[in-house]
Amino acid sequence: MISDNAINDVCFDNNGGIVMTQREAVLERLNTLGIPYELVEHPAVFTIDEMERLGVTLDGEVVKNLFLRDAKKRRFFLVTVQKDKQVDLRRLGELLGAGRLSFASAELLEQFLGLHQGEVTPMGVLNDRDAKVEVVFDQDLEGHPRLGVHPNENTATLWMSYGDIRRVVEGNGNPFRCVRL
Repeated sequence: MISDNAINDVCFDNNGGIVMTQREAVLERLNTLGIPYELVEHPAVFTIDEMERLGVTLDGEVVKNLFLRDAKKRRFFLVTVQKDKQVDLRRLGELLGAGRLSFASAELLEQFLGLHQGEVTPMGVLNDRDAKVEVVFDQDLEGHPRLGVHPNENTATLWMSYGDIRRVVEGNGNPFRCVRL
């Protein structure tokens, strides 16, 4: 049986044995759901600029993902926007009824999404067993046929439609909102 515990990009079974990498777990979920995707491998990237230098951004709309928290650390948000878009955290906090937002720590990112800095992606919700992270997409991405996201590691890009990403998120039980940022 596969556990949702993810440590250092590896998934473990209930006895602590290695079952598959995070990427393999994401691809397995997509295949199970019948979701079409294209996987492009590349060297590890930590920023949009690095992706641009590799030419990854030429294949579709690569997105930028922010992992945020409210002031009381009770609500957590994975926010997905176009790669060049600036996000006004004060306005976003008001839109979400969350008050003041700030970036969550690396420890919280690993705790809730099983990810490290540079790997933030909507696919991280597959590690969120309790579906506590609220996923927020910029309305400008709604209906987009080809969005680039990481498969829970930054050495590849998954190309998928907005609708299919939303299916993955909602299928995991995470709240999903689309707002104009």
